[in-house]
Amino acid sequence: MILRKWEDLPEDMQTPEVRKYYDILAKRKCSLALKRAFDIVVSLIMLIVLVIPILVISVLIAIDSPGGVFYRQVRVTTYGKEFRIHKFRTMIANADKIGSLVTVGQDSRITKIGGFLRKYRLDELPQLLDVLVGTMSYVGTRPEVPKYVNQYTTEMKATLLLPAGITSEASIRYKDEAELLDGADDVNKVYVEKVLPGKMEYNLWAIEKFSFFGEIATMFRTVFAVLGKDYSEKKVRV
Repeated sequence: MILRKWEDLPEDMQTPEVRKYYDILAKRKCSLALKRAFDIVVSLIMLIVLVIPILVISVLIAIDSPGGVFYRQVRVTTYGKEFRIHKFRTMIANADKIGSLVTVGQDSRITKIGGFLRKYRLDELPQLLDVLVGTMSYVGTRPEVPKYVNQYTTEMKATLLLPAGITSEASIRYKDEAELLDGADDVNKVYVEKVLPGKMEYNLWAIEKFSFFGEIATMFRTVFAVLGKDYSEKKVRV
């Protein structure tokens, strides 16, 4: 990917807090180029290899509960641009209209097949399409809904210098995020005040240490986490 010129960034990102991270990325143009090339080549290969499993999962979702196969919620990516993410639907139809935007551990809206897909992160397979077109990357800050992005601190907006990602160090550490929020009286409040700041510490750290091979290592850690290795944070006090 090509980093925009500083003066071309959205005005709310042209701050000293963001400049610190921008200067780090500006010095790593080779890693940024490798990152985008990797995203294009690997996502294209994966879409071809996984076409049968994707079709099978689509059929199982359709059989399991009424509603569409995909979940196309508006999220935020590079420079604050909004896009509609591709995910397999894991909840009942219109779940975001009858509950919180954040999912908790024993969320009654999750379907039978949806629980399985979430456990092994198979619901994120369609995001290969987002990676291919460039609205997402394999590694990067998980794309939030506009409601939560609007509550970012000035420093948090530095995470918008790079495309949103399928996985990240924060995603690995907070793999069981839904369980962390169990028991909260106000899930949205706890997420914004406790979980989001913790995740952002990892996201900002990842920009400071950004390198192409570092992101490859994060992808391997993601696989280990899905297979059961525990990198998770302790339960959030609610």
